[in-house]
Amino acid sequence: MTLAGKTAEALAENGALAKEIAGFVPRAGQQALAVAIAECIDEVDTLLAEAGTGTGKTYAYLVPALLSGRKTIISTGTRALQDQLYHRDLPRVRKALGVGHKSALLKGRANYLCRYRLEQARGEPRFTSKEQVSQFQRIVSWSGRTRFGDLAELEGMPEESPVFALVTSTNENCLGSDCPFFGDCFVVQARQRAQSADVVVVNHHLLLADLALKQEGFGEILPGAQTFIVDEAHQLPELAAQFFGEGIGARLLVELARDVIHEARQTTAGLAALQPFALALEQSVRELRVAMDGLPIRGTRSRALENEAVVTAFDALQAALQSLIEALNPWREANPGLDTAHARVVEVEAQLSRWLEAWNKPEDAPQEELDERSPDPGSDNVYWYELTPKGFRLQRTPLDVSGPLRRHRERSQAAWVFTSATLTVGGEFIHVSKRLGLWQPKTRIEPGPFDWPRQALCYLPKRLPAPSAFGFTEAVVEVALPVLQASQGRAFLLFASHRALREAATLLRGRLDVPWPLFVQGEASRAQLLQQFRDSGNGVLLGTASFREGVDVAGDALSVVIIDKLPFAAPDDPVFEARLEAVRRSGGNPFRDEQLPQAVIALKQGAGRLIRTIHDRGVLVLCDPRLTEKSYGQVFMNSLPPMPRTRELADVQAFFSAVSGQASSSR
Repeated sequence: MTLAGKTAEALAENGALAKEIAGFVPRAGQQALAVAIAECIDEVDTLLAEAGTGTGKTYAYLVPALLSGRKTIISTGTRALQDQLYHRDLPRVRKALGVGHKSALLKGRANYLCRYRLEQARGEPRFTSKEQVSQFQRIVSWSGRTRFGDLAELEGMPEESPVFALVTSTNENCLGSDCPFFGDCFVVQARQRAQSADVVVVNHHLLLADLALKQEGFGEILPGAQTFIVDEAHQLPELAAQFFGEGIGARLLVELARDVIHEARQTTAGLAALQPFALALEQSVRELRVAMDGLPIRGTRSRALENEAVVTAFDALQAALQSLIEALNPWREANPGLDTAHARVVEVEAQLSRWLEAWNKPEDAPQEELDERSPDPGSDNVYWYELTPKGFRLQRTPLDVSGPLRRHRERSQAAWVFTSATLTVGGEFIHVSKRLGLWQPKTRIEPGPFDWPRQALCYLPKRLPAPSAFGFTEAVVEVALPVLQASQGRAFLLFASHRALREAATLLRGRLDVPWPLFVQGEASRAQLLQQFRDSGNGVLLGTASFREGVDVAGDALSVVIIDKLPFAAPDDPVFEARLEAVRRSGGNPFRDEQLPQAVIALKQGAGRLIRTIHDRGVLVLCDPRLTEKSYGQVFMNSLPPMPRTRELADVQAFFSAVSGQASSSR
């Protein structure tokens, strides 16, 4: 029997999964998707597959991957999805199929405890609060009993804790085989398990880091595979731009200076010789951030270097790095840590020099080549900066990652499956195919099992002002209130900006007719907000783009998703602006070819929060009047699931009355 036949049989009504997995329900869409994936694997081909929420795409790719017996790498969008896939879904399917494949979970090194860094951090005066001391002590206690060193085992530890940076390594500060703990290194052990496994579960960050390292000739982290399955594939192009680019930031520079001081303490007379230069580096970082205060939050390199004070501060930073390199030179053989620190400072200084490098143009260069709105003419990169409250980041980002992605895929000589719930625009894969470097791949769309005419309603309110108009957010809140009253809360309000979110939160908290608990992004971690929202039963959660995807609230807790504006990329994003300019220079239409497709996919992600199971019912409220007033509004609407549309509030109220009536009759 062919792989496709075995796959269909396993997922059928009386198949292995139905017999062995409690609650498994055969789905036609899942079977069709799985067969398409099986054929792709068998033919060593490339497949782009959009699978709507509820299709069951995880089982659809696990079954043929396991039955094929081929070495497979599965890449997911986040570490949380990675853990869910490895610890829950993969064991279930493997047991149901009765296959004994060996599997491994592999994460980036920042997810694993570094024993050397842990020892170095003991007694260090780097903790700024009792909470950090307590967190560090908990890590020390756990380090003696952990088998895999995966920090995800530390449940309840805040993901953003600065303590993690002290007990994990980076590519830059890892001592490699010179480390006294190399024989017990959790990262090395994880990679060894991956090398010998048949199925390896990674996340996109690690997959792309591996591709970037291969490009630079340093060898691979991941083992070679015959099949690659990329879930949540819509995220890959943006993440690839980060990994094929280059960046340095204030935090990295400060940590580098402090690591030099720490390593110097381990060497006789080292502290006296090196501390002044490390402190000078820290000071130059602070002075540069002060000099950048008058700049926009993000902008191009040229925008930053128009300011004389910023240029002077950059010169001082570069001089501090060069002085530290010279100071470290005689100490490189004193211990491996100082040798590694020297190499890190050399690399950072080189990165900074590349970022600062002036354009070399002939005096008679055409004026259009001097246009600062675009990246270096003739270059495929944009150089830009971003400010944070206490720091900055300097970044080089490639405008087009399709080339390196295509080259790696071709070099692998493997089958590739790219899947997500949001890959198409108006039913076409053209935009994502181009960004992934795919030429005429096989494609498949499985819309999912939901009964959209019965389960959902799309409400387009009348008489809302233009999104750019003064008072737009207030108008959105006024439109939202009667919907929330009809649904009794239980809603997500998703905003295009943090400013609009804060304004809406203030407006809602000032109303006496808002009896529902409000959960506002920024007032707690995302995980805490979601848990509080679920527990409340009637809460209203206010969020921005980070709540558009990767959030799963099934059941009655979420019955309304309200989106204020069409999610076009921010106009102050220098990378996006540079992409638009590149499209324009190549003869394309920036709006049609880049802005519109990106916004459509983002809107589909937000709308996808509403219906998660065949039992859910809910209303999607789209407040942007451009959906009905502009011709391109139809592209958005045609890309959404086929739910009924209305412009009447009475229809929304009737929808929830019917839902309430059904719930009462079922009790």
